[in-house]
Amino acid sequence: MKFFASCPKGLEYLLVDELLALGCAHATATTAGANVEGTLHDAQRAVLWSRLASRVLWPIADYACEDEDALYAGARAIDWTAHLDATMTLAIDPHVSDSAITHARYAAQRVKDAIVDGLREATGARPDVDVESPDLRLSLVVRKGRAILSVDLGGGPLHRRGWRRAQGEAPLKENLAAAVLMRGGWPALYTEGGALLDPMCGSGTLLIEGALMAADVAPGLARDGGAATAGRAPSRWRGFDVAHWETLCEDALARERTGRQRLRAVFFGRDLDPHAIHAARENATAAGLREAIEWQIGDIATLQAPVPPASQEDATLAESVKRGLAVCNPPYDARLAADPALYRTLGNALGRAVPEWRASLLCGDPELAHATGLRAKKKYQVFNGAIECSLIVCDPVRLPQRAVSETAEELGEGATMVANRLRKNLRKFKTWREREGVTCYRVYDADLPEYAAAIDVYIQSEADVSAEGTPLWLHIQEYAAPAEIPEDVTRRRFGDVLAAARDVFRIPRERIAVKTRSKGKGGSKYGRFDARHEFLLVDEGRVHLRVNLFDYLDTGLFLDHRPMRLRIADEAADTRFLNLFGYTGAATVHAAGGGARTTTTVDLSGTYLQWCADNLGANGYGGAKHRLVQADALQWLEAETAQYDLIFCDPPTFSNSARAKDFDIQREHVRLLEAAVARLAPGGVLYFSNNFRRFKLDTEAVAAFAHVDDISPATIPQDFERNPRIHRAWRITAR
Repeated sequence: MKFFASCPKGLEYLLVDELLALGCAHATATTAGANVEGTLHDAQRAVLWSRLASRVLWPIADYACEDEDALYAGARAIDWTAHLDATMTLAIDPHVSDSAITHARYAAQRVKDAIVDGLREATGARPDVDVESPDLRLSLVVRKGRAILSVDLGGGPLHRRGWRRAQGEAPLKENLAAAVLMRGGWPALYTEGGALLDPMCGSGTLLIEGALMAADVAPGLARDGGAATAGRAPSRWRGFDVAHWETLCEDALARERTGRQRLRAVFFGRDLDPHAIHAARENATAAGLREAIEWQIGDIATLQAPVPPASQEDATLAESVKRGLAVCNPPYDARLAADPALYRTLGNALGRAVPEWRASLLCGDPELAHATGLRAKKKYQVFNGAIECSLIVCDPVRLPQRAVSETAEELGEGATMVANRLRKNLRKFKTWREREGVTCYRVYDADLPEYAAAIDVYIQSEADVSAEGTPLWLHIQEYAAPAEIPEDVTRRRFGDVLAAARDVFRIPRERIAVKTRSKGKGGSKYGRFDARHEFLLVDEGRVHLRVNLFDYLDTGLFLDHRPMRLRIADEAADTRFLNLFGYTGAATVHAAGGGARTTTTVDLSGTYLQWCADNLGANGYGGAKHRLVQADALQWLEAETAQYDLIFCDPPTFSNSARAKDFDIQREHVRLLEAAVARLAPGGVLYFSNNFRRFKLDTEAVAAFAHVDDISPATIPQDFERNPRIHRAWRITAR
């Protein structure tokens, strides 16, 4: 027969190896599992012994299913008396995709109705539903016009081992913990005399799983309150071979007794949180490992090489701690915020405490894996639930003493192409940057279309950086990929972009701001931002400007408008300057630096106006000469009576603030420009720009009150020349 064993994504090939070792005739990896050929006895053995599988599903029906009626009819045609008694309980776990049937729960309801109707007709009685602990659990898959009904032989998730009594904030599932251990070469390393260390152990999952593996304890023995130990089968499906299951359990119990007697106390756990250590001890006790694992409360930064218990004088044990496997699942998701500095501390601590050991570390992403500073011998992409992670294996932990260029991470083909383009652009821009004094610029803008991102360089002002610090920062922003590109491909390509940037610029991870898109309701959108409240001072022309790379989507400085701001500085002498939709006031600061008599900045956001005030203050400007107005720019403009010699207007494409009417630049631009031109003093100039790609200036309507010159080509800087439609700009004077 062919059956299916599921597992977390990324563990498929490990699972295939495990199933073949358990005696299955054939196994082939597929997404999130393996298609297996073997007997029912093989499947039952996998339920008891597989450390990696999430479910073992034995198919009982596979039929065409074009709609809900066909789904019901196919299930109704099955002789359910061969599978369960009407006095039993059942549950159905539905999975629906690429099908005319779109509602999974409704699909499960229809199959349940078919089962109930069939049994009621055959026996006069019906089974009840128990979603928690049913006698028979079924899996229903509806995909591409077919329905597959399978018995869940394990009766539920196989990652549950039965020992967990307490857990931390983000516990690791036991089958993923087993994968971390197996990729690190455990338990073969234990057989060779090695020890196991988790310096950030949380509730102890990795160490407990590692000790049970070393003791040859079947992961299914203690499941469901030790039902297997008592010989009880995990499913009351009538096709389950209970006698064979009992034989399997008897053999497993004998192996467990021998393994536990021989188990060496070479397991060491450490965590800074006392509550986590308390939970780990409680779990270890439930797993029968109270004496096998040593627990410590301590900071990762003070980690030392494990030392055997003082009461133990076994020379073999003393020798064993000189080699071993360090495993760790450091924090990385929304519940436990990822901190690159913590990963760096972890790498340094392992390199200092156990330099000759092997390490298997489950990191949040390639960026965090790189932050450890450890050189990975092997890397694997795995999923912890929906979170894509990077599992790295380092052997040994200690890095050879080589030049930085030699110890750099080896780049894949895609990352190498991006790195080469970055170096080419840096050479190309070098003369221009030095000639014009440009310190903040775009060095990559989807130059290779499949690697869709923008990379901006920010060089911190000498007035803001210490002599020993590096002034270089990067801002990397992912562009939305076409809908037909799979998300895993998009993630991999963006990872190549990040790897290339690290390789070229050689700066710490904490100096790289990354803005990634995530799939959510309504399509692709940017994910959570940091809250570092960290501002840098950068130089542009004759002024200093404050930017924030981490906390917002934009940094406070639109680099493509650099030529426009410098033009304003050149023309601002002795003018009354007005900045509409002023944002963080960069143009205002340039006008003040250019000698403007007065400046007025209008924006609806109090946050941006405060940023503008801080920008002015950083350059020594303030007071009544520099007015800040919190208002809807268009309404304020139509009520204003003063005249201005120089006006800059760079409105958003669309705004729907709760404090003002909706604003649409295409719909409102004639009204906006007419109101702005009315405020121009004789001989005054209005510079108007926007970034709306589909914007069309109504030249006929605007010509009634103004002269308009399109100056867009002159306002596109050299670092944006690959993208000349980044904005449009016009010079406007009163007719």
